[in-house]
Amino acid sequence: MNRILVIEDNKTLANALVNKLSIKLGCEVDVAYKLSEAKLFLKMYQHFIVVTDLNLPDAPNGEVVEYLLEKNARIIILTSNADKEFRKKMLDKKVIDYVIKNGQNDVSHIIATIRRLQQNKKHKVLVVDDSMVFRKQMQMMLENLFINVYTVAHGEEALGMLQTHPDISLVLTDYNMPVMDGMELTLEIRKTRKKTALSIIAISSNEDSEINSLFLKNGANDYIKKPFSNEEFSCRVNNALEAIENINTIKNSDRDFLTGLYNKKYFYKNIASHLAETISNNELFSIVILGIDKQDATENEIVEISEIIRTTIHRKHLIALFELDEFCIALKDTSRDETQALCEALLQESATSGYSISIGAALYEDEAEGIDGTLAQADMMLYKAKGNGGNQIVFE
Repeated sequence: MNRILVIEDNKTLANALVNKLSIKLGCEVDVAYKLSEAKLFLKMYQHFIVVTDLNLPDAPNGEVVEYLLEKNARIIILTSNADKEFRKKMLDKKVIDYVIKNGQNDVSHIIATIRRLQQNKKHKVLVVDDSMVFRKQMQMMLENLFINVYTVAHGEEALGMLQTHPDISLVLTDYNMPVMDGMELTLEIRKTRKKTALSIIAISSNEDSEINSLFLKNGANDYIKKPFSNEEFSCRVNNALEAIENINTIKNSDRDFLTGLYNKKYFYKNIASHLAETISNNELFSIVILGIDKQDATENEIVEISEIIRTTIHRKHLIALFELDEFCIALKDTSRDETQALCEALLQESATSGYSISIGAALYEDEAEGIDGTLAQADMMLYKAKGNGGNQIVFE
């Protein structure tokens, strides 16, 4: 379990911070009210993160930061000192973050930062730069964020590394390199790896403003211009990794991100058991497919239609978003007349809200054709409803 050390001489603030960190992060949290107490904890335990104030009774001038850096601690500073130059000076060191005491938001920010660092341990990042100095600099900055790092000197080496480690999440590539430059590398990577699977951040000191645009057009997710600050670098890297995580969450989810309805993958994974239960109970079963008549429906319109379906159809039935503007409903224990009545209710509720929809419906009748046959029949009925001008139900 990750352990956190809080160093803060204001006991009320310190105890409140310890309580929130332990509850929100599920971590063991130690608290020290001065540097001498912190030294004892550091001897006893390995700490994932140290959250520290700058001005302590026995270290009034920020000496705690130098001591923690000597001990290779990862540090988040929480302070009332808002001096910009001093803040920059601290962030130029290996300090992860510099947070100004400002009430509830600063604690929330610290919790979010620590969560991000915990997630970073799962990621591998590839640094591609022909300058050993810059490779080492970026490696240190990334490792300070708990990221696993690989480094190579040019594009061809990078392609080999990506084959060896296909689970690399992010590539940081320089532009000007021998053998294969960063632009060529980006184009090669995008032949096999989409933006949603691997993030690329281009890095260059080139003064040509078109280089930025060309990198983005050719498949880079982001661009950083040298020289860059530790803070900018960390923010862009964290954002890139978080974006990849969010995409993977959506891909692996059973629900559509926009509407909250089940997705097509979940529907097909569960429809067989849904149907089997209906047959074992000797119940009727039907499929309804609903499509929005308007082309290029907005996200807001799709969400509103999904809410109409959700409130009209009982939760015992299986509702899924098949396409961006097409919904599928598997109705359990529902007769032909009941299916017709539900379809009419959907049509009426949609019209009342200002939407035109088409509905195709089919009863499950032929066990030989299976559920695929019923789905195909309902889809054909939807096609016929739209072909007849829309805003109607076809149920044959």
